Amino acid sequence: MFENLQDRLGSILNGLTGRGSLSEADVSAALREVRRALLEADVALEVVRTFTEKVREKAVGASVLKSIKPGQMVVKIVHDELVEMLGSEGVSVDLHAPAPVVIMMVGLQGSGKTTTTGKIAKRLTDREKKKVLMASLDTRRPAAQEQLRQLGVQTGIDTLPIVAGQSPTDIASRAVQAAKLGGHDVVILDTAGRTHIDEPLMLEMADIKKKANPHEILLVADSLTGQDAVNLARNFDERVGITGLVLTRMDGDGRGGAALSMRAVTGKPIKLIGTGERMNELDEFHPRRIADRILGMGDIVSLVEKAAENIDAEKARAMAEKMAKGKFDLNDLADQLRQMQKMGGMGGIMGLMPGMAGMKDKMASAGLNDKMFDRQLAIISSMTKAERANPDILKHSRKKRIAAGSGTDAAEINKLLKMHRGMADMMKAMGGKGKGGIMTQMMGGLAGKMGLGGMGGMPDLANMDPKQLEALQKQAEAAGLGKPGALPPGLGGLPGGLPGLGGGKLPGLGGLPGLPGFGKKK
Repeated sequence: MFENLQDRLGSILNGLTGRGSLSEADVSAALREVRRALLEADVALEVVRTFTEKVREKAVGASVLKSIKPGQMVVKIVHDELVEMLGSEGVSVDLHAPAPVVIMMVGLQGSGKTTTTGKIAKRLTDREKKKVLMASLDTRRPAAQEQLRQLGVQTGIDTLPIVAGQSPTDIASRAVQAAKLGGHDVVILDTAGRTHIDEPLMLEMADIKKKANPHEILLVADSLTGQDAVNLARNFDERVGITGLVLTRMDGDGRGGAALSMRAVTGKPIKLIGTGERMNELDEFHPRRIADRILGMGDIVSLVEKAAENIDAEKARAMAEKMAKGKFDLNDLADQLRQMQKMGGMGGIMGLMPGMAGMKDKMASAGLNDKMFDRQLAIISSMTKAERANPDILKHSRKKRIAAGSGTDAAEINKLLKMHRGMADMMKAMGGKGKGGIMTQMMGGLAGKMGLGGMGGMPDLANMDPKQLEALQKQAEAAGLGKPGALPPGLGGLPGGLPGLGGGKLPGLGGLPGLPGFGKKK
């Protein structure tokens, strides 16, 4: 989402950080470029003006600390203002009200209200252990109510039975009543939208609000909306009164202007962001982490959280036991590749790692992308049980059959086998110290870099509370993991110009011999 803005701001600010001193003219020239970059990213003009004025005010009169170069000071000021613009603290959905807590979803047609309703319901059920009831108030869009019912079936969450001919306000009253009788903690009202803001829509929202008395009114907005996002947010806030924003399609290739503008204009917090199509792809919005990502500083905390969510502690333990015996077969390799895919693939992981955000193009040109994982998994899936358990039996005729089955060729199969052999040797040499595999080790390694000992295993990370994770982010910055373009010790260069992915440099990825694009073992 923020890649273009990240590239532009990165190159502008990198030009400043190398200088020993900065004049007012240097700051003005840099801010002109920052202003242009933000406007190109579809940030509203009034927001850009305010932002650049605040940065100029602080940068020109900045008392530069002895240990910090003037350029780095400007980067810090831009970072702090970005955090301020996005909302200094992350705010979650507020459930502090008598049950059933009513959450009303508003927004234009096609912004993703119904899917987001299902995602929020699933999140509250899984994470907060709440009993949720979903109700569709959209009587205009064909099959809108049926769509929500299907989402309820898919996620195992209660939905209000559909009664034909009822008005949206009647459905809202019935939903609140049904939630009280059914002992539900939360009721989510999925309202109708329009292709544009009009008077009947606003009157309908106001009537529903009066009838249901919602505790939270969340405006669902498509983050690809661009400049018009500001008018949308302002209108809904003035007429209905929103308590927070949910941005969908944050995984898209939009410029990110909506996210930066809507919070600044309405003063209402962005509470959640949709990061994909699946029902679990909804994340809390953390302004500081987003600002870090925009300025290429990585996002260690989100990376650790993703690992804690996606790495199965039982599987990790079982793999550690296998490694202790020096065993690592192709089934284990497939498990490791799937774990990396779950965490957003190579691109997703690199985007969250400090100093790695600009590496995506180089990785793509080296053939290092998620399609590579798909091909490797296809090769492993085309093998028999015996072949996966004992790759040594793979001779020419078997490879020919596997290549035909996986749509690859013998060269790719040989690369995969070479990579597996190198990893198996490494696992054997470690004698079971791997604590559950590549991803677990990588997270443990990053934690180790920040002076958090004994964090090689996932259960410790999974039990960390948000405050500990925020402290971890600060330690990351202190350890030099938070500076744009700076790599921590041990994330050194790789032949071919891919820092951090070479010969045992990346913590826990300790040398992946033969993995295409990862460089050779030294």
